[in-house]
Amino acid sequence: MLALTAAACLLLSQEPASFALSGDWTLRVSLPGTPSGQTLRVAPPVLITVTNEQYDNVPLFNPKAGGWVKGAQLKGVRAQETTSPKLLVPESLVIKDLTRGKDYEADLEWGTFGRLTDDNPKTMVVSYQHAQMRLDSVVLTADGRIVLRQGEPRAAAPQAPKLSKGERLLGNVYLPGYIPKLTQDHLFPVLEDEYPELPVERYPTIARIAKKLKDTGKLRILAWGDSVTDGSYLPNPGQRWQEQFAARFRTLFPDATVELTTEAWGGRNTSSYLNEPPGSVHNYQEKVLAAKPDLIISEFVNDAGLKPPQVDERYRSSSRTFKPSAPNGSSSPRTTSARTG
Repeated sequence: MLALTAAACLLLSQEPASFALSGDWTLRVSLPGTPSGQTLRVAPPVLITVTNEQYDNVPLFNPKAGGWVKGAQLKGVRAQETTSPKLLVPESLVIKDLTRGKDYEADLEWGTFGRLTDDNPKTMVVSYQHAQMRLDSVVLTADGRIVLRQGEPRAAAPQAPKLSKGERLLGNVYLPGYIPKLTQDHLFPVLEDEYPELPVERYPTIARIAKKLKDTGKLRILAWGDSVTDGSYLPNPGQRWQEQFAARFRTLFPDATVELTTEAWGGRNTSSYLNEPPGSVHNYQEKVLAAKPDLIISEFVNDAGLKPPQVDERYRSSSRTFKPSAPNGSSSPRTTSARTG
């Protein structure tokens, strides 16, 4: 019989760890079967100071637009075509020789600003402070120690540190930007190591799509969304999530014809499509409904700026308008969505 060390037993065990705050920037991590937990200190977000950053051709401030498109975007909080919210230290924003509310207005959550009238100067010199997002990992090392590994700060989509061979991830600590202290909402212990797949019968939409593929051998998919769907930041368009989704369909049904159409608009949300006039390159009726797909996969991270009732109303309305878009003699398109709000 082989004798296992205490460290090996911990690594083999899949019992989740418990995370508890023990201070503004410390947490206590405990594992079942260990006599005591480990206190870990989390480094606060680093504040970055930007001084005299010049912006030319500052647009008029648009209070009715989404936060990231209300005006010029602070470079320090930009994330591709949008900005990331809550990175700016609100009280730190200063525009040289100008007064907020008189010469300019700003969205301090999203880090955008703009002129109030055409008489205001188009060139502005801005100073401010901002933080970045960070994803730290709580790791059980190969020798049984519980340690905190700090991730790389980024303006968006921070990456967790990589594990070494023989290590186990116990959870993550997410810093969303400028925060005064940790809360329980920032702690993410790993509670399960797999998500059991439920029977297809539990998902009527999937069952209907599978039946259509088997009966007709054809499937038309429309991927509809924002920059996550557009994927122009990827070196290869084939890496886009919808391309991978369609590729897996083709693997499961090698004799079927799976057609994929992408309609995406970076930095916008569902309201942007609904507000576009006929003839526009992103008109909802012409670019989404007229595609007449069998399956619509909707992704709009930018709908996170809407209130939950707005999100529910928007998606219920979209589902109703999708139904008449099916071609004569075929069933209405089925819809699934990845949404935030």
